[in-house]
Amino acid sequence: MRIDQFLRKTLLLKQRQVAKELCDKNFVKLNGKYTKASKHVSVGDIIEIETMKGMKQYRVLMIPEGNVKKSEGGLYYAEIDNHS
Repeated sequence: MRIDQFLRKTLLLKQRQVAKELCDKNFVKLNGKYTKASKHVSVGDIIEIETMKGMKQYRVLMIPEGNVKKSEGGLYYAEIDNHS
C-alpha cells in the first residue's frame, strides 16, 4: 500500500492530498529516508512525520485491506516514544 493511502486509511492524516503534500515537502520519512507519496509501506516499517510539535514516529503493525473504522485506526500502527 502506498504511504499516502496508509496515512489516510489509518487516520494518521485526514486527507490523502495532505499526506502527498507532506511527502512532497520532505516532512515524511520512511525507514529514515525522505519518501515520495507513492512509496509502498510494509509491516515493520518506521514512518516519521514532522509536525509543529516535533517528530512523530510510528511502526507499521498491519496493512489495512479496506476502509478502517475510527475506533480501529490504532490497530495498524504503534507510536514510538522517542523521549530519552
